[in-house]
Amino acid sequence: MRILVTGGAGFVGSHLVDALLAQGHRVRVYDVLDRQVHPGGRVPSYLAEDIEFIHGDVRDRERLKDALAGVEVVFHEAAYVGVGQSMYQIRRYVDGNSVGGATLLDILANEPHSVQKLVVASSMSIYGEGAYECEEHGAVSPALRSRAQMEAHDWELKCPVCGVSVRPIPTPEEKPLQPTSIYAVTKRDHEEMFLAFGRAYGVPAVALRYFNIYGSRQALSNPYTGVLAIFGTRLLAGNPPVIFEDGRQSRDFVHVSDVVQANLLAMEKDAADYQVFNVGTGRATSILRINDLFQERLDLENRPDVRNQFREGDIRHCYADISKARTLLGYQPRVALEEGLGELVDWVREQTAEDTFEEAAKELVARGLVS
Repeated sequence: MRILVTGGAGFVGSHLVDALLAQGHRVRVYDVLDRQVHPGGRVPSYLAEDIEFIHGDVRDRERLKDALAGVEVVFHEAAYVGVGQSMYQIRRYVDGNSVGGATLLDILANEPHSVQKLVVASSMSIYGEGAYECEEHGAVSPALRSRAQMEAHDWELKCPVCGVSVRPIPTPEEKPLQPTSIYAVTKRDHEEMFLAFGRAYGVPAVALRYFNIYGSRQALSNPYTGVLAIFGTRLLAGNPPVIFEDGRQSRDFVHVSDVVQANLLAMEKDAADYQVFNVGTGRATSILRINDLFQERLDLENRPDVRNQFREGDIRHCYADISKARTLLGYQPRVALEEGLGELVDWVREQTAEDTFEEAAKELVARGLVS
């Protein structure tokens, strides 16, 4: 099949391109080569050569229309990524993400096309907080923590009924959505627009809610990239990782190869049509544990900088319930964190990247987004 991957020069997109080529598909990549991700706006050396590459912005209707010609499957990976940055570059994120996705769908709604399936990258960030369980009241969806609670360094979530601390449980797709950043709002836009379009026009659409992805090719020059890449870059530069709150907050870290697996299954399986799926591991790992794993692999004893500060929009716990993806897609995460982290460390060692985390952190502080 002829397949279009928007954002195909990026982290997830490029790995997906490799997998599609390995299956014998003809792949077209459409990417703006944003300089925050691609230094100098250059095509990355890791991008496969056996593709058709189109340099373009997803908001450029005519250029994107040309890129869609003859395409049977679209993977929409293109997006600005950065939770903190999205809170002060609001127009840029909404324009690039929401309007970019709308432009693609508008072309399909109003022009002849051959697209038979749409797979769109969504994000666990649209959940806000994950799912929780109260010992007395069962499964609950607590409201976001108040500023007063955060300023008191009372980090854990409370039951909305009795006020007692609750424990995190796997987050299912049915959990009510509580986006806590502009980025998260735009990713909710992506999945809702693509699914609504697909149902209306009979074009099977699938939304994949990525949890915290890690692996080679993450944009180390981007201070808003994944936490694992930031940790690796800082440690190799001789700087301590910065940890907000107390470090006991947890996330679901999923290797990029498993994200690619989920995308291929979404394309191949009719059971995926018009559905939303979590893409994670079903395993929660604390940020302090991530630091320990890095230190072990780098043979370092660089104490983390645990600041007991909080960032606006941060959540406490969220990890995936992947039972739906297992049942309907046959998805099964294959890479354990301990294994994948070793690969990431080896890759980061080979890169040349400037540690710009502190500059980004100062920007958030100056705007009152860190307390």
